[in-house]
Amino acid sequence: MNNNSLPASRWVRLIPIVFITYSLAYLDRSNYGFGAAAGLKQALHMTAASSSLLAALFFLGYFFFQVPGAHYAKKYSAKKLIFWALILWGIFASLQGVVTNLPLLFVDRFLLGVVESVVMPAMLVFISQWFTSRERSRANTFLILGNPITVLWMSVISGYLVQWFHWQGMFIIEGIPSLIWAFIWWVVVKDKPDQANWLSDDDKRAVNAALIAEQQGLVEVKNYREAFRSRPVVLLSLQYFFWSIGVYGFVLWLPSMIKTASHVGIVSTGWLSSIPYLGAAILMIITSFLSDRQPSMRKTYVWVSLSIGAVAFYLSYLLGSGHFVLSFVLLVIAGATMYAPYGPFFAIVPDILPSSVAGVAMALINSMGALGSFVGSYFVGYMNSVTGSPNASYMFMSLSLIVSVVLTISVRTRRGSTTPRQHDLEGKTIL
Repeated sequence: MNNNSLPASRWVRLIPIVFITYSLAYLDRSNYGFGAAAGLKQALHMTAASSSLLAALFFLGYFFFQVPGAHYAKKYSAKKLIFWALILWGIFASLQGVVTNLPLLFVDRFLLGVVESVVMPAMLVFISQWFTSRERSRANTFLILGNPITVLWMSVISGYLVQWFHWQGMFIIEGIPSLIWAFIWWVVVKDKPDQANWLSDDDKRAVNAALIAEQQGLVEVKNYREAFRSRPVVLLSLQYFFWSIGVYGFVLWLPSMIKTASHVGIVSTGWLSSIPYLGAAILMIITSFLSDRQPSMRKTYVWVSLSIGAVAFYLSYLLGSGHFVLSFVLLVIAGATMYAPYGPFFAIVPDILPSSVAGVAMALINSMGALGSFVGSYFVGYMNSVTGSPNASYMFMSLSLIVSVVLTISVRTRRGSTTPRQHDLEGKTIL
């Protein structure tokens, strides 16, 4: 069925809700970098190791419940799961500004990761129940576009909030919107087209028919274990691990790196920190549009973008700490290109696995990304603190992206195919 014949109202009603929801999740995980740059470490008398661990503990918690979250969303309800997650993460996020006991703050940061871990897989399942393969890269991009757009405005707003209300006030204030949004989400969202009273019966049938039709060309997968053993899933899990080292080493510590290298105030740091994410948002939209027009090229868009990011980090390393302007331009390029291929990347798995297991496979991949995020946020923060310069971390992130590129290229796809149709679940890919 031609996607042009499917109701456009899905995009108008659902995508803004999806975007805002994931934006709030990203706000409450990323603002730690501003707290660290604004004196949290000094106020709580933390060492370099404990400061980096506090930032990274979120991702350790984020690792554990990805697969259970996707399973619950697929079998029961993404709507209910995300509703309760919104409430809980809003509470844990605000507590970061209230708790001054370091062990309790470690626990709070870990639990924030646990609660937010269910959101991404549940959202990907939700999108797969509303949008077809030909639409999914764009839909996924609008979901993940919440990342750079949020960090863009968060970087500016957080700088002012820190200036006005100290870093503790920033955490408290930025946790409140999630609590309010939970009830908007509950009223507006429906899990599947059949439940939407704003779709006509003909539109419901059209969407369901299109989603069912695209599943008919895929090899049946009996259980999650078989999906997890699939060679593409294994390779993409490893790929996302190394990719996430670069992304979250960058996201969490960019404010500190800019403040150290430029010696500007926290408000100016916020404005400078926002610039890479403006480029990221633009590139994400362009890349996802091109990817949906050429589904067989999804993998290419991923590895080319990450290659550019790796080169930008490496050139930043070669420049050293004495060339802030050139180094900052390279950081803008690195940040933008690391974000650009998210839409195509998360459209690959639903193209090669049936819907019964695709959501859980994406959760496994995302959980490996959480481990990579833990490694990136810990070691980048630690190296920056110990060396007093971001140069070593630039090289670390560059090498991680290179490994990710190699793994992406290793996922074999059949040229000229609009949708991969078969794969050998014993480990040999036939795509």
